[in-house]
Amino acid sequence: MLTNIISISLGAILINNFIFSQFLGCCPFLGCSSKVDTATGMGLAVVFVMGLASAICWVIDQFILVPLGLEFLQTLAFILVIASLVQFVEMFLKKSVPSLYSALGIYLPLITTNCAVLGVVLLNVQNDYNFIESVVYGITGGLGFMLAIVLFASVRERVAFSDYPECFEGFPICLVSAGLLALAFMGFSGMQIFA
Repeated sequence: MLTNIISISLGAILINNFIFSQFLGCCPFLGCSSKVDTATGMGLAVVFVMGLASAICWVIDQFILVPLGLEFLQTLAFILVIASLVQFVEMFLKKSVPSLYSALGIYLPLITTNCAVLGVVLLNVQNDYNFIESVVYGITGGLGFMLAIVLFASVRERVAFSDYPECFEGFPICLVSAGLLALAFMGFSGMQIFA
């Protein structure tokens, strides 16, 4: 059991990172990565939503949808859960951390449509994870997202002071940097955690 949890954790963070390996959640990744502080806040919000959504969606799937034969409604039910959680996070940030709320701007509601959050709950069902494995996969998938977005934000902050051709100004240098980070994460692709 412990080796399975470790495999799921390392796989979600490094090997099958949602951003660099599965290409899920690229919208907030590219939009909220101009500053490390904003990227950290977005990463923490995604970790919270992914972990909680994994737990709630597993319960809904196992105790409501499957027993009633309503598996075809999984995507719809999961989207409703995720939208509710994002509303909760948005209200919490607006009250508790207004500076982060205004820094995230339009990208905070985009967590609702973040395909990485929906992807984690659908992959939990597809991989037939139990409750603990689902929650671990959700949290570590969010940590992998946070690692990717914070690394990318730090690269973007340094690139802003670098000398590069004028034709790469703005979004093109952002995409080149993201591609180079994805290549770096590709080094983990053949890794086996336990034989």
